[in-house]
Amino acid sequence: MVQNSKERISETKNYLRKQTLHTILEQFDTSVRDLSKKDRRAKYDKMKQDSYSFYRGSAYLFYYDVTNIPFTHHTPEDKPTWLLGDLHMANFSGFQNENEVIVFDVDDFDEGYLGSYLYDVLRMVVSIRLFASNKDYLASQQDFFVETYLKAYYKQLKKFVEGKENPVKTIFTVENTKGPIKKALKKLEERKVTHELDKQTMINEEGNRVFNRDNLKLHDVSNNEYKELMKIWDNYIECIPEPCFKGKDHYQIKDIVKKTGAGIGSIGLKRFYVLIEGQHDNEHHDDIILEVKEARAPVPAYFFEYNEVFWEENNHHGKRVIKTQEAMHHMADPYLGFFTMQNRHYYVRERSPYEKDVNEKYFVDEKDMKQTAKAMGKVTAKIHARADADIDHGLLTYHSEHEILQAIGGDSEGFIKEMTTWSKFYMIRVEKDYQLFLEWLEDYFYKKN
Repeated sequence: MVQNSKERISETKNYLRKQTLHTILEQFDTSVRDLSKKDRRAKYDKMKQDSYSFYRGSAYLFYYDVTNIPFTHHTPEDKPTWLLGDLHMANFSGFQNENEVIVFDVDDFDEGYLGSYLYDVLRMVVSIRLFASNKDYLASQQDFFVETYLKAYYKQLKKFVEGKENPVKTIFTVENTKGPIKKALKKLEERKVTHELDKQTMINEEGNRVFNRDNLKLHDVSNNEYKELMKIWDNYIECIPEPCFKGKDHYQIKDIVKKTGAGIGSIGLKRFYVLIEGQHDNEHHDDIILEVKEARAPVPAYFFEYNEVFWEENNHHGKRVIKTQEAMHHMADPYLGFFTMQNRHYYVRERSPYEKDVNEKYFVDEKDMKQTAKAMGKVTAKIHARADADIDHGLLTYHSEHEILQAIGGDSEGFIKEMTTWSKFYMIRVEKDYQLFLEWLEDYFYKKN
């Protein structure tokens, strides 16, 4: 009888959670995102690779859970921080900034939104655990990596508040990083300026540079899509700020393709690569590749209190994404822009030849994890503090780093303990959810689709 009760209890708990998973997956991927059966299968095939991939592809489940949990160190609702919205280890990379300096920073702004800084931190510390778990680090070692990240985050915020460093001028380069990040940045320094052109394009029989359709991730656009992009292109050009504008001929379109196969959460969003003229160099070495990506309402918006003021200022999702990037980066991509096409919102940014993720093969020992977690903690502090750098332009009316430290108060040890303890609990929840997700795929999704 006891054994039967134990099994019944376990089965009921799993059933209820699986029903929650089912409801959220159906609501967001079908009703909200309107993903096709093909796109859903592609997304779930990526998510089922491991628990970290599942976590990356299920941000809506994360927010469904954490917005219903009371945490000690939230900032007040009227003093939110500009959030990345989907902060995890895979959303950091190395790239070249507009001063041609190779830097390490965050790189995905699609979920940018206003809210308590704690949601970025919560999402990040769980990702550190999942990443470390996949590399067979023990729970005690995972604790250490999480604590390293949190201490670096807190100490960096204090430096900004005390005026010892300026978040607008703070950058992370080969000179002040270590381990895997330093290796990635050094690899970038060795790249040629034509790296992305060589990878994505070719010179055709007429002597013109075009996209290479032999690349399995690049595909022809339909005639309708081509005509619509050409017709709407002036709207993009007109929104480029005057200091960044390089003359209309610079943005002349030479070729357009669809791009597929990137990311997990982005599956189902329309994405194009557009090749533009650049400086009219006859050698074609100055042609520029722009990424045009569809933007939709950020995931956190479905779970936070509705912010009327925010939506009055950011009612175009493409504009919201580029404002997030402008808020968090020390410099703005001069090609940032946005437009609307067929009632869909898009943003535009340069597809830089100098961009590289931190390769997992660079993580050899515990020291590599520690150095990476520490750097990522500093970068997180920088993006949260940097997000109010344009305070005079109406992004925020206060300094986020002051509000965050005030929320933590003199209880940095309590803050670190709460985040460390909770992240351990939630990583276990993610791993259990991952197993339920695999069962759901076999028992429901694959049979129906």
